[in-house]
Amino acid sequence: MINMQEFARRLSTLGAGVYTSDDVVDLATAADVRISADREIDAAMAQRLLNQISPTPPVTGAQITASQWPPPVSSQRAAPPVSFSSPGAVDGPADQPSRPRRPGPARSNRRPGTRPTGR
Repeated sequence: MINMQEFARRLSTLGAGVYTSDDVVDLATAADVRISADREIDAAMAQRLLNQISPTPPVTGAQITASQWPPPVSSQRAAPPVSFSSPGAVDGPADQPSRPRRPGPARSNRRPGTRPTGR
């Protein structure tokens, strides 16, 4: 368990910006957690606070509250690999160009070769 100031310091070392105790209070408010400067932060609470940060930090609540800081490189979560099957963007239905309309009379729903009967 760590205190709020240490939590803010460790967040700052992740390179996501400089965090202060006030920032931790804001995270706690967003996570619906009551927190005070003298309250210890455990792994579960740390995870709830980390879940409020976007983009998500590369550590878990257990790692950020662990006695060893920073966590060993091998235990840090890495972003999952991403692969693309084909380069470029794919147009959605709304992005498709409309077909040019052909001049002339409107098409009817008749099959070709049938003639209207003049009855």
